[in-house]
Amino acid sequence: MSSDSTPQAGDSVGRIPLSYTQEFLYGFDRGDDEGPFGPRFHIVHGWWLYGKVHTDTLWQALDDVVARHEALRTVVVRRADEWYQQVRPPAPVRLEVREADATDADSRERAAQRLLTEIESGTIDARELPLLKATLLRFDEESAVLALIVHHTAADGWSVRRIIRDLAVRYAARRGRDVPEPPPALPYHEFVTWQRAFSASAEAERSREFWRQKLAGARIISFPTDRPKSSGLPESTAVYRFTLDAPLVSGAVELSRALRSTPFMVLLGAFALMVQRTTGSTDVVVPTFSPGRGKEEFHNTVGPFLNLLPLRTELAGCQDFREVVGRIRTTCLEAYSHDIPCVQILAQAPELMLPVMEDARAACVFQVFPFPFVLDGEKIGDVEYTEIRRRLDSQPVGSDVPNGALWTLNLDPAGDVVACIQYNSNLYDESSVAAMVDRFRKVLAEVVAAPDAPLGLRHEPRS
Repeated sequence: MSSDSTPQAGDSVGRIPLSYTQEFLYGFDRGDDEGPFGPRFHIVHGWWLYGKVHTDTLWQALDDVVARHEALRTVVVRRADEWYQQVRPPAPVRLEVREADATDADSRERAAQRLLTEIESGTIDARELPLLKATLLRFDEESAVLALIVHHTAADGWSVRRIIRDLAVRYAARRGRDVPEPPPALPYHEFVTWQRAFSASAEAERSREFWRQKLAGARIISFPTDRPKSSGLPESTAVYRFTLDAPLVSGAVELSRALRSTPFMVLLGAFALMVQRTTGSTDVVVPTFSPGRGKEEFHNTVGPFLNLLPLRTELAGCQDFREVVGRIRTTCLEAYSHDIPCVQILAQAPELMLPVMEDARAACVFQVFPFPFVLDGEKIGDVEYTEIRRRLDSQPVGSDVPNGALWTLNLDPAGDVVACIQYNSNLYDESSVAAMVDRFRKVLAEVVAAPDAPLGLRHEPRS
């Protein structure tokens, strides 16, 4: 960014190859509005804003962010013979301003939750640039909620938190406040170039060989659905929200420290054990997401980076949960050190996804986040920003997920876990999803309370 008040936007860039993340999404595309390039594949976040917000300046700062990050003004061109992305010049962000008459904290909290649910239940067209929309809900002159919706082909969760920080800095700068310029952000197309060059390297080939061996004979986890895919019901994704209480989470965190692992490894161990008890198989392959950003130089870049990693762990012979976590830890460290694009991993194990191709089964992805880069009462210029983290109300319509269910567990600074499962409601009933959560909670409570208790695992054929 230049030293003056206006970022310098690059010229339109044409015919950029897709990133491997976008190629992975392409695999789920059906050419209609129900796939990952449709209007319901998005991310929604919200923040409390304390301090007088000038809407004209906010609008200008939003436009600054679009000029800074080319992914927000990039279209994916889908043709029968070729797919590519094309960067367009900046266009104004759509900002809607609303007024609310809520006066007390509880009514404002409810209004904020309703706003985020409404926006997440809505759409954003991947063909209409920029791929970012904003809504400001004002309660009075000194307090408001800002909600952002970004199409998922333009950003991931890491990116959205970069967007809000850049927005806060640009807003403060435009108000004449003395704030440091944000660090340089490389354009997303440079990541695409780097990623493809790296994929031709010897290091990438060693990682492909690792996955060929690691996933030989493996099958990804899948669960029976309440309705077959052939039932013909329209695609729809619902969101089931739940929490894990602070004492249980505290026990899991303490156990992770004692086992020289991370809370994710303990939670994943409990999830893998739940899968084993549900399916009868000790060969458990749980897909999760990695940041997928490669070089540190891309940490400030907005774009779709996240990468799916299939974590395979053999649980047979584990005497207790401590041993389960030990094996999970080894699995994770190996996978992270060989983190290459999922499309390349799947090419090494073409039979891995066979279970989710069955008519009455679907995939399940498990991820845990510690709320990275969260703005929590941070004052930038003359406005204070706090992310809205605690969303507890389930909703019948949300952002799309491909074929199955996505578990997301967020480690909240308050000490508990705020979690949700996005699931295909044309395949699953909410009662089935809730029952799965109950099984997971019971397994986690059991193993945290008695990590040395014998498990008695034996190998049984995969169901």
